[in-house]
Amino acid sequence: MTDILLRDDRDGIVTLTLNRPAARNALSMPLMQALDAQLQAIAAEQAARVVVIAANGPAFCAGHDLREVRATPTRAAYEALFATCSVLMQRIVHLPKPVIAQVHGVATAAGCQLVASCDLAVAGEAARFATPGVDIGLFCSTPMVALSRAVGRKAAMEMLLTGDLVPAWRAREIGLVNRVVADAELGQATRALAEQIASKSPLTLAIGKEAFYRQVEMPLADAYAYASEVMTRNMMARDAEEGIDAFLQKRSPVWSGT
Repeated sequence: MTDILLRDDRDGIVTLTLNRPAARNALSMPLMQALDAQLQAIAAEQAARVVVIAANGPAFCAGHDLREVRATPTRAAYEALFATCSVLMQRIVHLPKPVIAQVHGVATAAGCQLVASCDLAVAGEAARFATPGVDIGLFCSTPMVALSRAVGRKAAMEMLLTGDLVPAWRAREIGLVNRVVADAELGQATRALAEQIASKSPLTLAIGKEAFYRQVEMPLADAYAYASEVMTRNMMARDAEEGIDAFLQKRSPVWSGT
């Protein structure tokens, strides 16, 4: 039996590859559970600096597996499905390592939600994005949570209300992805970005990622008070001392992760 999720570790970068190409990498319950389990493990792995989520086949991710969904049309099954998906998306946000989506083909519905949940996203120029649930009588309410936190309200509502496919250049314009590159260069470009981030202090990355998502939900004054406390705590870390000393001494820093 073929593994539905592949893992590759190289130089501190963990690549998790969705591997249901015939199903356009639809997020079945087993695939979501496998991805969540890997992320839980990675959270505790010191050697893992950055995570890349990629996919095999013609599509990045076509959302939930609708055949699986209709096979068990009960309220309990639906609740379990969306609860599992919500836990997975929050796992990405709370993971103390940056997560980059490497997107090719289409990323629709929960697949678009997956992209929006990642910290960064690099897309091939032929990639397209959509939240098309409205076309089948099922508003993309859970994808909406991640989408509305990644892009502006008007752009999010347009995607949610029309279900239209958004080309990669427009996804970058509205902030859903960071970079658009030639399809043939997608893997290389994502790897280069991951390597750049992996070269930073892992402690600093963890502190900064947590602080970003916490402060963005706060009122301005509370955000500044919280960020000031985080900055003070960060300044007391060995890596901050090392980084400042290395800058002053015009040398490369050696991170200890403490």
